[in-house]
Amino acid sequence: MERAVNSSRGYTGGVPFYEKWTKSEGIPVIDGYYVEDLNKVPVEPWHRKGGLGAFVNLEGNEELNDAYVCEIAPGKSLKPQKHLYEEIILILSGKGTTAIWNETGSKQTVEWHEWSLFAIPLNVWHQHFNGQGDRPARYVAVTAAPMVFNMFHNLDFVFKNNFVFTDRYIGEPDYFTRGEFTAYPEAGRHGDNVWESNFIPDVRIIKLHPGVMRGGENRSQRMELANNTLSQHISEFDVGTYKKAHSHGPAANIVILNGTGYSLLWPEGKPHIKIDWHQGSMLVPPNRWLHQHFNTGPEPARYLAIGIGTPSPKHPFGKIPPMGEDFSLGLGYGQIEYEDEAPEIRKLFEEELRKKGVQIKMPPVKRRR
Repeated sequence: MERAVNSSRGYTGGVPFYEKWTKSEGIPVIDGYYVEDLNKVPVEPWHRKGGLGAFVNLEGNEELNDAYVCEIAPGKSLKPQKHLYEEIILILSGKGTTAIWNETGSKQTVEWHEWSLFAIPLNVWHQHFNGQGDRPARYVAVTAAPMVFNMFHNLDFVFKNNFVFTDRYIGEPDYFTRGEFTAYPEAGRHGDNVWESNFIPDVRIIKLHPGVMRGGENRSQRMELANNTLSQHISEFDVGTYKKAHSHGPAANIVILNGTGYSLLWPEGKPHIKIDWHQGSMLVPPNRWLHQHFNTGPEPARYLAIGIGTPSPKHPFGKIPPMGEDFSLGLGYGQIEYEDEAPEIRKLFEEELRKKGVQIKMPPVKRRR
């Protein structure tokens, strides 16, 4: 069993425009497979933002999405910004407000605190304010910047574009308070009961629904924020259980919201990479790598996934065929059923539970002959 090591898998070719831009921003760039704790990521002065920051560009994003951590000094604010790429924000610590405005509506604000989730409408002016004078506020954002930068490779077009996306935001007074369930039957199972909103007050307590396909007494909820292509879902699984191994495309940024445990990542036929996680950890499984999540703690484990790797039922990104990650690998799809998994998977899980004094709640495996 290999331990998780943050190291590049390598890339050949020219330097993408997005990569040149990140280097020019003058802040750290974190790579590898995972981040042990987003609250402990070293951040440095970020002139463009007016705060402290670091990029978190993990292997599995493959420059389809990116992420960054930003910190706002006590009682201070960041500079006003707008940009031509989507952005989803998860508050890691602190509390404060964000103001948004454009030419079609009056300025409005949303109040946030730890574990609030919201989206910045596309190309809308916004500014973040730390509401506490005695401690910094920190957030992690997942954006579609790499695709936009690499397509247009022009900074003025990205940051100084005056086009108003009236289908995204027109100054609606209930923009950050409305929410409703919508079904998108054409998206199959992933289009059922999608929660459409622009602000989730606390992702740790949002109600989830049974999702039996992945096992482990799984519960989940798919969400759509701000009419974006970037999509999100929350998943939770019980104490003493683990989810079925599966694979899918790149750019699914996973942030642990509650619980402790580990994940295994591996390309088919290669050794497993073991990543230990807890609240605030982040990982991105590489493209088509099998991965599997294990709860070894005393409470249900919950995570949030953001990105193109979690396809939007409302605004799918092109005519990408279904990935089949919820159906058996034996049928030519991306999921490994419990009865088909390697025996060492269950053995390792039982060993990890014994170390923690947690009782396994999985039924015995009946292996296929």
